[in-house]
Amino acid sequence: MDSSLSECGPIQGIIDAALMEDLASGDVTGRVTVPAQTRWRARLVAKTRLVQAGIAVARQVFHTVDREIRCEVHLRDGEVAAPGTVLMDLEGNARALLAGERTALNLLQRMCGVATLTRAYVDAAAGRCRICDTRKTMPGLRALDRYAVRCGGGHNHRNDLGAGVLIKENHIRAAGGVAEAVLRARGHAPHTLRIECEVTNHAELHVALEAGADAVLLDNMDDAAVREAVRIVAGRARIEVSGGVGLERISELAGLGIDVISVGRLTHSAPASDISLLFQLGDGTWS
Repeated sequence: MDSSLSECGPIQGIIDAALMEDLASGDVTGRVTVPAQTRWRARLVAKTRLVQAGIAVARQVFHTVDREIRCEVHLRDGEVAAPGTVLMDLEGNARALLAGERTALNLLQRMCGVATLTRAYVDAAAGRCRICDTRKTMPGLRALDRYAVRCGGGHNHRNDLGAGVLIKENHIRAAGGVAEAVLRARGHAPHTLRIECEVTNHAELHVALEAGADAVLLDNMDDAAVREAVRIVAGRARIEVSGGVGLERISELAGLGIDVISVGRLTHSAPASDISLLFQLGDGTWS
């Protein structure tokens, strides 16, 4: 298996499900308009600047439709493509290329969009803190979303609810308060898991620290409140900032002494990158 595919996780099921959506009844248009033995050369071309992510996923889509399609990849995931850059050349049965086109583009455009937005946040942070995703991923596509974040230079947060203890406001309400939630977690969670607690103000922050939280998540605090929170923590816990963190705030926030900024927008609102599948015409041009 391609190494970048293995880094994405178990993705064949994602590809099979996506193709089933599009090809449940076959490609009737391709069947009635394109002669069965027609072969075509095609290429995936970036139409805007992007950070590539998921090219092996796109290739696997085409190979799932037809193992005989030849694919030549030109960039590694994580590299920047300028407008007009050829990401991959393909050659094979025209019907098969058309059948796989939309699914390959849907997945590749989403993944490149996530990677491109992540890179913008990472560049703004300039190595002063980590930029992380959240669990606000597209249902069924979490493995691809998380891989795309890594291609953009970001880090992954919890993969699932069993990957760590993160006490949020509804846990606090159900437990009866910040202290109660943190103390219960310390008493019942596996010793290998860090206890992180969300706080919305400095009073809750003091309580979480006194109860023994290993990390605190500062939720929807402005820069001045974050600066004061860093002073209060004074190295006693890791500090994560989340909630309403637009790209314009990253440079300032990253310099306040925090450890992590988690951004749901990376995966729930990243605009899809503009990529086209062009075919070579009889005169040698591409369209």
